[in-house]
Amino acid sequence: MPTTVAQRATILVLLAVALSASRLHHFAAVPDASWAVFFVAGFYLRDWARVAFPGLMALAVLVDVLVVTSQGTPFWQSYCVSPAYAFLLPAYYALWAGGQWLGRGYRGLAASEAGRLLLALPLAVVACHLVAQGSFYWISANVSAPTLAGWWDNFAVWLVPYLRVAVGYVALVAVVHVAVVRAAPLLAPRRHRRAG
Repeated sequence: MPTTVAQRATILVLLAVALSASRLHHFAAVPDASWAVFFVAGFYLRDWARVAFPGLMALAVLVDVLVVTSQGTPFWQSYCVSPAYAFLLPAYYALWAGGQWLGRGYRGLAASEAGRLLLALPLAVVACHLVAQGSFYWISANVSAPTLAGWWDNFAVWLVPYLRVAVGYVALVAVVHVAVVRAAPLLAPRRHRRAG
């Protein structure tokens, strides 16, 4: 777990870069990492929630504005932007809260922690998707005649791709996390010898 300001700042910068780079190209070969970024940020930066969460939200909105307006479309006239856009705040916070819960009880590398991750991430993604997709489906003018069956079909179709992308990115972060935790004791004696 990051313990110094420099470690937390480095993680925040890396997450901001991942969010920006992948969100700039929503439909490109590199999938949007936003959902994973908010989950991972909740895990590592839970003590910085008052700064990191609003900062990442502002960055996500800024990237969306840049992407939409660069295509010659006014932001509020884009297909994906509607009054439901405001619901991204609680949707992304659901991801943050899932990561925060995981981080709060983190006890190091153990099978039980993997089990907690396998519980927290899907629940956070489902909660995020319920809010983000649900608000878009029911509030947006893009769905002319919303029905419960139509909402469920739309929810089910999009849940698996969003979950797959989030799991992929979080799995990558988990591999790096394990590598760093395992390497830390190997690097510590070297630092001690140099200092002595």
